[in-house]
Amino acid sequence: MNTAVARWCVLIPCLNEEAAIQSVVESVLALGAPVIVIDDGSDDRTPEIVGALPVTLLRHEERCGKGEALRRGFREALRQGYDAVLTMDGDGQHLASDIPRIVAAAARYPGHIVIGARLLDREQQPKGRRRANAVADWGISWACGQPIADTQSGQRWYPRAALDLVDLPAENFVFEAAILIAASREKKLGVVSVPIASRYHGAFRPSHLKPVRDVTRITIYTIGQVLYYGHIIASHRRSRAAPLIVDDGTTG
Repeated sequence: MNTAVARWCVLIPCLNEEAAIQSVVESVLALGAPVIVIDDGSDDRTPEIVGALPVTLLRHEERCGKGEALRRGFREALRQGYDAVLTMDGDGQHLASDIPRIVAAAARYPGHIVIGARLLDREQQPKGRRRANAVADWGISWACGQPIADTQSGQRWYPRAALDLVDLPAENFVFEAAILIAASREKKLGVVSVPIASRYHGAFRPSHLKPVRDVTRITIYTIGQVLYYGHIIASHRRSRAAPLIVDDGTTG
């Protein structure tokens, strides 16, 4: 794909994704994009399947959590000289066909994180998940001081400034929230949403996210960041009053 962005790769953290990982990786390779896969201690055939494909595969002997998988992937991407990383999950809910629109949005909005936001077909989302995501969006947007749609989506474009936050002290699913907050506050990055479909029907494996444990961890971390950065009321107002940036492919 031609793009104004210099060098980028696709990063796929995965754990026990033998049912879908081959089709996910091959669909990305078909776009001509280089791929880095971080296997977080799978005990199924995932490493064997990925190892037969023309990608960079890094393995954790024991499960370290999604945060550490992303962190290791960021470091590998930087080591290989990439300027940006596009992350996606390995279970098939993120489609390679959405990648060109995300990359195009990144070219139109340099200095922004781009999120593949599940704004289409939202009726597919279970009601409980939809409510939990709405609460997370509200709280993380507050901590970021800017409105963000679908803060829980794992399909994201991270520019170099965000990759430089690789050593943030946050683990598991908290890491993705931490990156958004620190990128907004420390690096002054904006966030752009590219609408993608919600995909919950079909043969997807159960989420690795543990709702009570992980949502509690994210909530506690987010509250701490709101207090840490201060200007609590002003940050909340900015998160509610500033326009949400949505790139549906019709701009530019």
